[in-house]
Amino acid sequence: MELDFETCRKAAISRDSRFDGVFVTAIKSTKIYCRPSCPAITPKAENVRFLPTAAAAQREGYRACLRCRPDAAPGSPDWDVRGDVVGRAMRLIADGVVDRDGVPGLAGRLGYTERHLHRMLTAEVGAGPLALARAQRAQTARVLIETTGLGLAEIAFAAGFGSVRQFNDTIREIYGRTPSQLRARRGRPAPAPGQSARSPIEPDLTLQDEGVISVRLPFRAPLHAESLLSFLRDRAVDGIDAVDDEGYHRNLRLPHGPGRATLVPRAGHVAATLHLADVRDLAPAVARCRRLFDLDADPVAVDTVLGADPALAPVVLKEEGVRVPRATDGFEIAVRAVVGQQISVAAARTVLRRLIAADAGLFPTAEELLALPDEAFSMPESRRRTLRTLAAAVATGELDLDGGGDRAETVERLRALPGIGDWTAQYTAMRALGDPDAFLPTDLGVLRGARAAGLPDTPKTLAAHAERWRPWRSYAAIRLWRMQ
Repeated sequence: MELDFETCRKAAISRDSRFDGVFVTAIKSTKIYCRPSCPAITPKAENVRFLPTAAAAQREGYRACLRCRPDAAPGSPDWDVRGDVVGRAMRLIADGVVDRDGVPGLAGRLGYTERHLHRMLTAEVGAGPLALARAQRAQTARVLIETTGLGLAEIAFAAGFGSVRQFNDTIREIYGRTPSQLRARRGRPAPAPGQSARSPIEPDLTLQDEGVISVRLPFRAPLHAESLLSFLRDRAVDGIDAVDDEGYHRNLRLPHGPGRATLVPRAGHVAATLHLADVRDLAPAVARCRRLFDLDADPVAVDTVLGADPALAPVVLKEEGVRVPRATDGFEIAVRAVVGQQISVAAARTVLRRLIAADAGLFPTAEELLALPDEAFSMPESRRRTLRTLAAAVATGELDLDGGGDRAETVERLRALPGIGDWTAQYTAMRALGDPDAFLPTDLGVLRGARAAGLPDTPKTLAAHAERWRPWRSYAAIRLWRMQ
């Protein structure tokens, strides 16, 4: 991916944290790479290079700055928004697919050969899937070293390394320290306010109970936390998730066992407490929590487009940084969408409570839903058939609702299922697939919000007006829901 030197240089000189995760600054003289917002003295222009990812810098022999922790900067909004194969690959790698299934598994999910996938990723982000996964392993290992009492050999395998030697060599190469030296740093005080942004999984630097890890999830400011929490509170299902004065609590189905996350929005970051049955699930848990709260978004870019519409400008100015509440489980969102067809949010919660096994604490998988008896479905027979058809499509791999599938193709496949129309498909695209430009012009709440804002309030006229909000119509829908 081509990076404009002067634009990157200006961002680095101004220490603009909005560019953290968009590129890294590689310093030729010291062979260290930093975030754009690093508080260190800005090097001379002839001594720097700008690279698209931490993995690209590591591939070229640069070590991570231990002051600004660029290896763990917020995810690039480009990969978060893009629905092409590179964006899908980046999301799957963040979820740990390479560590679990290898590059063949990643390529299979995306429908490309390993060689072609490597070529595309290297051209776009400066590193192939193995290098990107290696960078993530090192980041996960660093967090475990600094926040847990696990032995270093245990951490090596928990982070996904194939051997202790590989773990030691990688940590030394990327951080310029041995694992033991990194552990000795964990009691150091955090940077003073304003000096540098904390990393996406920067520890609180205190040891936790076994299986409990506290991490910080930063975001690009601003973030309107109340809109996130109120949306999730209204749709919380007993036994699965809840919102209270302490924050948002969510049970997680992770690759190696169940987990639970508590997310509390704070100034500059979301404090996350993760209860993990297996510490190998740290990276997937972090990726899913970030996805749920839409923390890799660029709110300034979104609000600039929506705020240009006179009808939305007042609410954009009043509530800056509204995000789209997404998902930790794409299948769950699709089920919620089907259950919510033509009934209220409160009624949908009641049906979902009856559908799940509350004592299990986890939303059923597609296979588990298929095995449920008919009496577990408190809904009309036609909707029950739709849910079973949806579950069968997910179970067989026809539908990928967790980031690996092509968005447009997945929406078309959803629409082709009996009982699923455009509203259900677009709602699933918005929350499960992370499509920033999904829109629901027939939704009653959206139409009421449009009427309150003085916008056209029929599906056809509102859809035509919403063309000016591209590519951020999902965010417009959230704002209209809040205005109804």
